[in-house]
Amino acid sequence: MSASAIYFLDIKGKVLISRNYRGDVPMSIIEKFMPLLMEREEDGTLQPILPCEEVYFLYIKHSNVYIVATTRKNSNASLVFTFLHKVASIFIEYFKDLEEESIRDNFVIIYELLDEEYITQECHKLEVAPKPPPAVTNQVSWRPDGIKYRKNEVFLDVIENVNLLVSASGNVLQSEINGFINLRTYLSGMPELQLGLNDKVLFESTGRGRNKSVELEDVKFHQCVRLSRFESDRTISFVPPDGEFELMSYRLNTHVKPLIWVESVVERHVHSRVEYMVKAKSQFKRRSTANNVDIIVPVPQDVDSPKF
Repeated sequence: MSASAIYFLDIKGKVLISRNYRGDVPMSIIEKFMPLLMEREEDGTLQPILPCEEVYFLYIKHSNVYIVATTRKNSNASLVFTFLHKVASIFIEYFKDLEEESIRDNFVIIYELLDEEYITQECHKLEVAPKPPPAVTNQVSWRPDGIKYRKNEVFLDVIENVNLLVSASGNVLQSEINGFINLRTYLSGMPELQLGLNDKVLFESTGRGRNKSVELEDVKFHQCVRLSRFESDRTISFVPPDGEFELMSYRLNTHVKPLIWVESVVERHVHSRVEYMVKAKSQFKRRSTANNVDIIVPVPQDVDSPKF
């Protein structure tokens, strides 16, 4: 099957979950799907296959969820649509309903199903007898044996990017946080690490729903994470690779206060002169600092003689 990636979107076009199969299409291309879909609906030219640059979107809609496949090859469209409908029917068998809430609550199982259902059908000539699978030997493929350090150390970095959409009147229309947890491990032997999260599902299951918690979406783990353990008690248990790697990524759809508030006023004068008044105000704590801040002001292409 020649689909490069598959996405599950909510009714607003936000990615609920995704899987990149071939790596030949940038995953960010999905941001152009919903604007293209709305444009085609307004023009009355909506089709089940939407071309965008060198990529094609093939999609179906079930309840309040869009299931979208991307490809840049001369693919068999009927085969791709059959795959999308089969995916929807299998998820309904598992979760009774295929909707936004069921996808968020069962993303671990969904990832496992997506990996099982997709077959690339690429043939390879067998030259060397295959080794026994890791499930038989209990071998960890991402970490070699015999690693030794004089001092065992683990460094954890949480990196979060804030995306905001603000209207001309100053109201926040949309806000989300894209986060990454990176680890640098210098540990001897085959250590097993555990990491706990204060996400919403965990607190509700343990009866502490009133405490401060967050709801993680579009969670992706490194292959070293035991998904079955995370599904049962929300504990991230893993044998880490040696060195630096990305443990997980996630998204938070929550109301975020802008770290730097920007106000702009555009005033047009005679003789094609335009005046921009841009004000920036920091809204973080005094002990914090912001580095490498860039403010981009879009102007017409034929503008010249700028003055600051």
